[in-house]
Amino acid sequence: MITDRPTVFVVDDDNSVRKGLDRLLKLRGYRVESFASAEEFLQEDINVQVACLVLDVNLPGLNGLDVQNFLMQHGILLPIVFITGHGDIPTAVRAVKSGAISFLTKPFGETELVTEIENAFAICRNEFQQRSELADIQHRYATLTERESEILAFVVSGKLNKQTAYELGIVENTVKVHRRRVMRKMHAESVAELVLMTQKLNLVGPQPRVQAGR
Repeated sequence: MITDRPTVFVVDDDNSVRKGLDRLLKLRGYRVESFASAEEFLQEDINVQVACLVLDVNLPGLNGLDVQNFLMQHGILLPIVFITGHGDIPTAVRAVKSGAISFLTKPFGETELVTEIENAFAICRNEFQQRSELADIQHRYATLTERESEILAFVVSGKLNKQTAYELGIVENTVKVHRRRVMRKMHAESVAELVLMTQKLNLVGPQPRVQAGR
């Protein structure tokens, strides 16, 4: 399924609970997809920008924590609101430590559930924005030539043009030309902004070249 609309996935083996949540959430204006088992849910092609998963912990076969682990291992961004009729503290702690938004024990209030779903959507939107921003920076970085990538590394490490030229064995004017191209291609207004970009890319610092005779 492919959609840009915010979506709530509901996974619960209790038919009455599942139908009740489906009806309640649709009345609230959400797009809802319901499943009776983890296996059924995991067969879906989940491709949404903003979504969350209301997930029962105690499912037959694969349980809620198994689903959580599967999503994490496959890099699927889907904030989870766990629900259970047999909640216990160790399970709740494990679920939340692994990234769950919350852990609700049945019966829970409508307002409580909706609040957690909205929190999940907010987290999802923020994460999607960050991923999009990173992808954009990666695209810009890929346009740099090998020499421009070298210059960028020296710039963000605080090296002066004269120092960079000496380390690379080129003239200072050439460094200035490459530096301007780097700033333009990376859409950076300042060195500080360029530094933030390289931090997001997890780039290592420059490895100065030792010139012969030094």
